[in-house]
Amino acid sequence: MAIYKIAIGTPGEASHPDALKAAIAEFISMLIFVFAGEGSGMAFNKITDNGSTTPAGLVAAALAHAFGLFVAVSVGANISGGHVNPAVTFGAFLGGNITLLRGILYWIAQLLGSVVACLLLKFATGGMETSAFSLSSDVSVWNGLVFEIVMTFGLVYTVYATAVDPKKGNVGTVAPIAIGFIVGANILAGGAFDGASMNPAVSFGPAVVSWSWTNHWVYWVGPLIGAGIAAIVYDNIFIGDNMHEPLSAADF
Repeated sequence: MAIYKIAIGTPGEASHPDALKAAIAEFISMLIFVFAGEGSGMAFNKITDNGSTTPAGLVAAALAHAFGLFVAVSVGANISGGHVNPAVTFGAFLGGNITLLRGILYWIAQLLGSVVACLLLKFATGGMETSAFSLSSDVSVWNGLVFEIVMTFGLVYTVYATAVDPKKGNVGTVAPIAIGFIVGANILAGGAFDGASMNPAVSFGPAVVSWSWTNHWVYWVGPLIGAGIAAIVYDNIFIGDNMHEPLSAADF
């Protein structure tokens, strides 16, 4: 990682109209994504009367998150870049594609979007619980941490390859669906073990509304480590100093 790519930003950036519009776009995209993803799990609980998770339930969760993220990234891409994930924003920051101050603004919007989505779900379902992410009974925090690191690495690597890389060409047009697909695939792989979050904001909203914080740190530390590794690897090996150029929201 070339340190000179990292930028703090200016104090006035947080109040700039473009930055505020981008934050609103992140808020809305996150609300859309969490409402669909968390809502699918609540619908499954409603149908099964809070029965145990089944393979069909896992597939349904993967599809709901894949479709929801595809839409959420698509609708935000031309405004904010469609991060819809604090880990993606962190990875973009390490690659010099977003300033620290703008990244913090994104984080606030993403976390608020997740909380509001869960509050709306709780109200719309008549008080059903918005279940927080948790580890399966036979999965340790270190197992869960590795899952989150590896899965988020795959997600952010996909983001870099399809949306950030200046050489992406026509591949950029499939970025939202590729990002949705890798999240859906990772849920199929890790959902039965730790819920397969890959997104601190997605974990944060249900934890706030249900006020359940057991092992919550796993769903922050794992994704941020995975995102950081993916950003550093892709930026240094495949983009490099000579290929790097600043990206606008429309490019990301």
